[in-house]
Amino acid sequence: MTAHSTLEAVLIGKAVPFGKPGALSAIGKQPVDGALAIGPAGLAGDEQADLRHHGGPDKAVHHYPFDHYAAWRVDLPSPAPLLETVGAFGENLSTLGLTEEEVCVGDVFRIGTATLQVSQGRQPCWKLNHRFGVTDMARRVQATGRTGWYYRVLESGMAAAGDSVVLVERPLPDWPLARILRAFYHDTGDVRTLAGIAELEPLAPGWRDLARRRVESGKVEDWKSRLGE
Repeated sequence: MTAHSTLEAVLIGKAVPFGKPGALSAIGKQPVDGALAIGPAGLAGDEQADLRHHGGPDKAVHHYPFDHYAAWRVDLPSPAPLLETVGAFGENLSTLGLTEEEVCVGDVFRIGTATLQVSQGRQPCWKLNHRFGVTDMARRVQATGRTGWYYRVLESGMAAAGDSVVLVERPLPDWPLARILRAFYHDTGDVRTLAGIAELEPLAPGWRDLARRRVESGKVEDWKSRLGE
């Protein structure tokens, strides 16, 4: 159990008109100087526009690895100025050295003086298409597994760029986020793995229910609306 890193940036944003008529988003997050409070609802001063799909206790804080930015610069069909600095994916926390392959659901991290638990991966949505000006960006994020992840807050505290990100507990070492993402988006008929996912107590209830519905129905949900297709 050696996963640790350092915060490259802490980011927040305000909800503003975005993408579609009448739509709002706070995906345009910016790094802040100094320490910010992290509580059960997330970072002080941060907003979520669509509270049905964003925010809440199990999606209080979004972490996206800066490690992925280099691959995106290669993969995208044209230069993406957003990828020159942190914040392209609407993340609250940015690090190097932690990815979905290393991070497991249920992992508990001490970040600054706050204690956070990995609750689920990110389900990319159509807003990424508008953010990048790439019509299938959300599907690309889903297909690559470079989704980032969410935390629930176990203990409130303060965090700032330069603070340590230290793994303090790993209850489910056999369940890296990448394994769950593969079952949801690639090996969609892997009933054995889906049944296991449905029983992972630290995983957000919505994701456990998703796995359970797949097992019971034998069907994969329609992604087109979420992905903006």
